Amino acid sequence: MTERTMAKHIFVTGGVVSSLGKGITAASVGMLLGCRGLKVALQKFDPYLNVDPGTMNPYQHGELYVTDDGAETDLDLGHYERFTGIETHRACNYTSGQIYSAVIAKERRGDYLGGTVQVVPHITDEIKAAVRSVADDAGDSKRGRSRLVPPDVVITEVGGTVGDIEGLPFLEAIRQFGLDEGQANVMYIHVTLIVSVKAAGEIKTKPTQHSVMKLREIGITPDVLVCRCERPLEEAIKKKISLFTSVERRCVIEEPDVAETIYEVPFQFIDQGLDELIVQRLGLKAGPLNLGPWPEIIETIRHPSGSVRIGVVGKYSELQDAYKSIYEALDHGGIANNCKVQVKRILSEDVETAGPEAELHDVQGILVPGGFGLRGVEGKIAAARYARTSQVPFLGLCLGMQCAAIDFARNVCGLEGADTTENRPGCPHPVICLMEEQKQVTQKGATMRLGGYPCQLAEGSLARAAYGREEIRERHRHRYEFNNDYRQVFTEHGMRITGVCPQGDLVEIIELADHPWFVAVQFHPEFRSTPVRPHPLFAAFIGAALANGRKRGGQQPAKIGRKQ
Repeated sequence: MTERTMAKHIFVTGGVVSSLGKGITAASVGMLLGCRGLKVALQKFDPYLNVDPGTMNPYQHGELYVTDDGAETDLDLGHYERFTGIETHRACNYTSGQIYSAVIAKERRGDYLGGTVQVVPHITDEIKAAVRSVADDAGDSKRGRSRLVPPDVVITEVGGTVGDIEGLPFLEAIRQFGLDEGQANVMYIHVTLIVSVKAAGEIKTKPTQHSVMKLREIGITPDVLVCRCERPLEEAIKKKISLFTSVERRCVIEEPDVAETIYEVPFQFIDQGLDELIVQRLGLKAGPLNLGPWPEIIETIRHPSGSVRIGVVGKYSELQDAYKSIYEALDHGGIANNCKVQVKRILSEDVETAGPEAELHDVQGILVPGGFGLRGVEGKIAAARYARTSQVPFLGLCLGMQCAAIDFARNVCGLEGADTTENRPGCPHPVICLMEEQKQVTQKGATMRLGGYPCQLAEGSLARAAYGREEIRERHRHRYEFNNDYRQVFTEHGMRITGVCPQGDLVEIIELADHPWFVAVQFHPEFRSTPVRPHPLFAAFIGAALANGRKRGGQQPAKIGRKQ
């Protein structure tokens, strides 16, 4: 038997179908245990063979979430941070690609002393080591962050669905982990779907029964079943599930669709005593439940005092998960301003074809998110121009900041043909260009400017007013940067450079001097926003949009005519 870690472990698996919300379930459990005074760490295993999702298309993977230490990870880590307030790191997300790469590297070094390398025990041992890396705090930041306090509980979510071929090594590893650590120190939560057949008007539990059967064939008996359903389950259904899965009735937890917000899920669990069940099952020394500001947050979401409409002009706007953290951060900005944020999702290509007036005339604020590649960029540039000339509050993120700079160069500074060298390498005015340290980079994966970097804010700026301090730290993911050769001409024409990274004198934030609220940033502030601590820029942006709505009343923003 291996040496036991100090932490207790909870493994979250999923059955029947994917996209059930295992990440939200894991995050909700983490939040409740944290509210009982326990220190929690969360981790996600993804069975795909990519080393990380950094090179994956958003249509394939959804949003890519960046940690402060520069890891490109699954979007569920965003749920973990938003629900618990805990900062994740690179040891909080492992893929099959990482696991297999590590084992092959060891084999090439001769670490296995000529033995035959197999899924069991070598791959499974590597997976178990990855689980322990969180408890042992092996994920310290490469930039020298101080050690984290060892957690009391580690919650590990296993991606995919029970029965998937690529997920079998992970399920085998967590089965072994229960033997290694002792059943008193390990708990299994299985998230499953209760099927509602509308034509027959019946609730079907058979898929859940078969999902648990499949899990038990692997050697894992779930301690808790979390049953995703459209509406609350009748007691008879819960008893039936308990009977046919050999899971205690009190451990059959329903998770019906929420009415207003995903942050209601922990309260569903509280009503069913899930936090106390976990504390008893693992013998945790937990305090009483202290929800802090959460009840007030839920009340604000349910009963806001006003509303505001924000247009998000993106390349992947038809896909909900592509901008998950942005939509969440906008909601958090609404919480800070006691209002409901209505998001109008706008494809940047539609802006190109229909024109910005047609798509943006009915919004009180405009946000242009990040992205890569040529498709839809001109639509983003047009959206930035519309916000600038119509005096509509604007927030540009990463590529959105670069598009705002290109618009300003073309239409205010008179730099005809200004562009980014990402899309037009030979353009006459490369106001956005490849970073110097990127010029020798040939591989795509994990080679961008990634993670947290400092930024100094100019006094008297909108950014400084929002943050309330001189220096900040934000997360990045980009290869291209504002070209410092154009700083003087920009400032001469009314653009303020209000945020600069002291490492390399890189432009991080630009603002318009003659605009009520126009802020564009090279970083991704959405990754640092939570309901408890809404990001300052999103809170200020929503506040400005509310003010814009009150000012305009029923009026529509001015149309663009000649170049301005």
